Amino acid sequence: MASYGMNDVKNGMKILVNNEPAVITETDYVKPGKGQAFTRVRYRLIKSGRVQEVTMKSTDSVDAADVVDTDMNYMYSDGEYWHFMDPETFEQVQAGKAGMNGAEKWLKGEESCVVTLWNGEPIDVTPPNFVELKIVQTDPGVRGDTSGGGGKPATLETGAVVRVPLFVNQDEIIKVDTRSGEYSARVK
Repeated sequence: MASYGMNDVKNGMKILVNNEPAVITETDYVKPGKGQAFTRVRYRLIKSGRVQEVTMKSTDSVDAADVVDTDMNYMYSDGEYWHFMDPETFEQVQAGKAGMNGAEKWLKGEESCVVTLWNGEPIDVTPPNFVELKIVQTDPGVRGDTSGGGGKPATLETGAVVRVPLFVNQDEIIKVDTRSGEYSARVK
């Protein structure tokens, strides 16, 4: 198993912490005027989502996590699991609620997602950055409502609730940014 020293750690690297995979979110190299240099590493545990911080001296090292990021297509949900398929090998995996990490509210079918596998098990699903979904319930738009000022909640076909401008009506298709959960544009 590979290991990274103080000078090798970078943002986005996946490491093992207490035999659990984590992703490095922030690194800060500190060279005090007196004493030994060190690196402050902030990481997020992939399974639980907890954020922690560790200080590394020049002699310390961390183990690399044996995780694989794979592009997979979302197929369907059976209520308990979400099923994904590798488009090249047609291999299928199923992710539970813990592995989805909130991505289920953006998926309706056939989307291409990045699935992080650890020991063959999906532990994290990243949906596409933008999805197009239909509004199934929202208050009607009134003539004169403009894009400036205010907004209203809209329920999408997947069950997600997003804040939309006042002029957007029911049964319209909108583009949503899945990273922030915000309305992006109407789809014509």
